[in-house]
Amino acid sequence: MKEYILLMHNDVAAEDAREDTWPEYLSRLRATGRFEGGSVIGDGICVKKSGSPGGITAKLGGYIRIRAESLDDARSFLPGNPVFEAGGTVEVRELPRGDA
Repeated sequence: MKEYILLMHNDVAAEDAREDTWPEYLSRLRATGRFEGGSVIGDGICVKKSGSPGGITAKLGGYIRIRAESLDDARSFLPGNPVFEAGGTVEVRELPRGDA
């Protein structure tokens, strides 16, 4: 089984996002046994060894880590996600494992 990250974008109007649905959604994810954690993403900085770094990307608002058999299987965890259900963007990315 592979690890995936669901990256929630901040592209939904506040009135469209149903914050009260997060507990139910996360509870359903936990019940699958494939939920690996997640969090809201707060403010931060970009750092570069030399030169001026770009600013942080404002479009990411949070993430969820899950285990899934494939990218399509990972997509099956989107229904019920408050950002997805409100018409917002959720990026689904594989987290490849290194050999170390």
